[in-house]
Amino acid sequence: MLTFKKCLIALSINLAVVSSGFACTTLLVGNEASADGSMLVARSADSDALKAQHFVIHPAKQNQTGVYSTKAHNGANDFTWPLPKNSLRYTTVPNWKTQLHGATGFNELGVGVSGTESIFASPKALAADPYVEDKGITEDDIPDILLSQSKTARDAVALLGHIVETVGAGEGFGVAVVDDNEIWYLETGSGHQWMAQRLPNNQYFATGNQGRLQDYDPKNPDMMASKNLIQFATEKGLYEPAKDGKFNFSKAYTRDDERDRTYNDPRVWTIQKTFNPSANQDMAKGREFPVFMKPEKKMTLDDVKAVLRSHYEGTSHDPYTNGLNGKEPWRPVSVFRTYEAHVMQVRPWLPKEIGETTYIGLGMADLTAFVPYYSGLKAYPANYTMGTDKADDQSIYWKYRKLQTLTMTDYPKLAPIVKKAYKAWEDKVAKEQKEVEAEYLKMAKTNKPAADKMLNDFNLRIMADAEKLTEDLTNQLFTIRTKDIQSDIFFANAAKKD
Repeated sequence: MLTFKKCLIALSINLAVVSSGFACTTLLVGNEASADGSMLVARSADSDALKAQHFVIHPAKQNQTGVYSTKAHNGANDFTWPLPKNSLRYTTVPNWKTQLHGATGFNELGVGVSGTESIFASPKALAADPYVEDKGITEDDIPDILLSQSKTARDAVALLGHIVETVGAGEGFGVAVVDDNEIWYLETGSGHQWMAQRLPNNQYFATGNQGRLQDYDPKNPDMMASKNLIQFATEKGLYEPAKDGKFNFSKAYTRDDERDRTYNDPRVWTIQKTFNPSANQDMAKGREFPVFMKPEKKMTLDDVKAVLRSHYEGTSHDPYTNGLNGKEPWRPVSVFRTYEAHVMQVRPWLPKEIGETTYIGLGMADLTAFVPYYSGLKAYPANYTMGTDKADDQSIYWKYRKLQTLTMTDYPKLAPIVKKAYKAWEDKVAKEQKEVEAEYLKMAKTNKPAADKMLNDFNLRIMADAEKLTEDLTNQLFTIRTKDIQSDIFFANAAKKD
């Protein structure tokens, strides 16, 4: 990721268009915009199909000394930060090779982090304040730093902003943070400049690899930013008050050119059109899209999962259904190189054990199962900590990825089989979850350990069920493809006797 960002500044626009594939899509939903009153944080993590993910629980630690070091984990650069004296218990889903870049996770106090969304500062902003590529904070470090010590989402945003201001950002990123009360989203503007905003409760926010935050009022408690955000922009000619009028963070600091018109804007436009069908927006004017929108109909968990699975199906821009088309100019949300997609659901009225649930789909979102992982889960099976950049028969990541790879050999024929089976499984599990959660609440009143065990056993069972379904689907599709290939190259003699 870091090498790519270095190249981005130096290479021509045309080459950067090709390179800008390392990307993500984020959707945030406020509690008053959701159908059940929950807060939802969703993101697809897109990079490399060979990037196996591991599930890790980091135990709480006491009386720590020393520093956190990216280099010590063979991460992107040489970022360091003092370890908290007492580290909180937290979960991450990191890269197999470094155990960094945790993608999604919650800590024991209920703070959740989804990071990061790759965004791009303008060449002018980077000329004035370059990324600190050798020692700045990157997506490798953000989850571990924030989750190990943040007590609230607001604390996490303030800490990350402080690090960007003092040490610097090693790349451009957007990060979502949630707790029992609110959702925040932070974007970098340059190497040391940043802005964050609290999501309005009755609205949603969608972004796809571009700076989206705009208005900034230092007196607004729902906004935070680097101390000299506007002053720096003015001094460096990024913002001219007399000509530009009201300060606009995105316009002052982030990139907005032809790359955004096809690679980024269509995703945001499509998401906003999905939840606000009456909106009439010009695709060519992405910067004018509203930052936050109130949905015309309240949004469900399934609605959000559908966004992560979206690939312009039913239109001429669908790169899968009409034959694989890697040259389709509209980059879809769901791409094959997604290594995991997730929806973090927070229901503050419930105990954290069941109130914080992360639905994770390994691999390509369109062809995977979103399996719920409760914060009350005590440990992961052994094969959740396995997997490399080479296929194997054990790791949970490669079980899903093998099925997806096979499906893509004939997407129109095979994808409906996979999607129908996973849809039926998710619907069945959703009903079971309601029953188990009700039982948990009842049991926890008199026997909390027994309730915790019941929840843990249930979570492990549905994880195993999803794994078994994936194995069965893989065998089913192999049977179909075997028949297909045999029929194409049968080579029968005239009598068809051998």
